Amino acid sequence: MIKKVLLLLVLGIFMANCGGSKRAAKKRAEMNGPKAVIDAPAETTNNTKIELATTPYDNVEGYINAFASIAMEEMRQYGIPASVTMAQAVLESGAGRGELTQKANNHFGIKCHDWKGAVVYHDDDEKGECFRKYKDPKFSFRDHSLFLTGRSRYNDLFKLRKDDYEGWAKGLRKAGYATDRRYPEKLIALIERYQLNKFDDEVLGNERRTVGNRNNSLAQVDQYRVKKGETLYAIARKHNLTVETLKKYNGLTDNTIYEGQVLYVKPIN
Repeated sequence: MIKKVLLLLVLGIFMANCGGSKRAAKKRAEMNGPKAVIDAPAETTNNTKIELATTPYDNVEGYINAFASIAMEEMRQYGIPASVTMAQAVLESGAGRGELTQKANNHFGIKCHDWKGAVVYHDDDEKGECFRKYKDPKFSFRDHSLFLTGRSRYNDLFKLRKDDYEGWAKGLRKAGYATDRRYPEKLIALIERYQLNKFDDEVLGNERRTVGNRNNSLAQVDQYRVKKGETLYAIARKHNLTVETLKKYNGLTDNTIYEGQVLYVKPIN
């Protein structure tokens, strides 16, 4: 009888230990299980490619619709045609599908240069080049504006009309923005295919014009280049305008202007 009791006691202890071991193993498996896909890096340490996150833009039109309002606001603030900004973004980012764009929210392929922020390394003209990284795509669009307005080699661009997308496309290549000799033609083709100049018209308050006849339908418009220390009020007085009228001509939402900015001082009809 005593032997049977001892045997049952030993079996009970053994089964309890087995059950505890199984529960512990299950818990460890849950804790060490596969992480969510969003935590995976774009590349592993041995350079084995991992599929990038699915882009939220189903096509080029979807990408344009997502960022057109940002491009128009940049045009109001910095005078860069929204059509050109969007065409560059589509081309440089692959309409949001490019590896650099998905890794770094870099929609314009801007390299590090004198950048103090976060960076990523990406193969471009050379292997492992340094590119700027942004927390949000809107910061990439703003940095694009600052990049163009803050470098003297792009000054001639701001002497052009804000709706002269052909001049801007050619001027960017001439100033050294891109090494591709067909860069202007690619931008112009994108603008005309997707009618991106309608965003310029919206900012400037123009009626939509047919792309093929744009040069014939434009009236001559006087322009004024802002000098150092000038205010919007002073420029308005110089041309017998009210500040509100001058802002309307140029699609401005506030009184902020900068040296070298080109303003329209007569309406576009």
